[in-house]
Amino acid sequence: MPSTAPILVEKTKLERPPLEIHYLGDRVLRQNCKRVSRVDDKVRQFAKEMLQSMYSADGIGLAAPQVGISKQMLVVDCNLDDPTTPPLILINPKIKKFSRDIAVGPEGCLSIPGVYLDVKRPEAIEVTYKDERGRPQTRTFTGLPSRAIQHEMDHLEGIMFVDRADNELELTQELAKHGFSFKDVRRIKKGK
Repeated sequence: MPSTAPILVEKTKLERPPLEIHYLGDRVLRQNCKRVSRVDDKVRQFAKEMLQSMYSADGIGLAAPQVGISKQMLVVDCNLDDPTTPPLILINPKIKKFSRDIAVGPEGCLSIPGVYLDVKRPEAIEVTYKDERGRPQTRTFTGLPSRAIQHEMDHLEGIMFVDRADNELELTQELAKHGFSFKDVRRIKKGK
């Protein structure tokens, strides 16, 4: 019998998080992820470990490939200061609609610590996905949750936020300052 209780994880840092985060330059971050075939207790346990690892790294989002698992799964929590707000767990997510309004905002990534750059993204999205119970969901997101979900969904296709950064000089400088190489960036052509 599948569990119907939401996944509850304390929003605190663990001294030893259960999963290791992979960094820019690691091949697993550049792979297209496979769909999750069945949402079961093993998937729910993985979601819990992803959340624990994300909170431990002070993140608001984490995609499965960032912890070395090439599956279409991500977790997002834009309310870290509110222990009563449950995190989002998106399994096999697909964006069905993008708003025409574009917003430019700063982004960072647990796989590229210390690097923050402005990225253009649609302001709002409509997403279909399965939740941690395996139930189909359709929701519209705006603002920071929209940006975080788009950022994490990019990971599922092997895209990283630095690939979308417009300012190449700033990108090169930021990467070098934090010990990363520009050769690991795969620039995205406009319109993608």
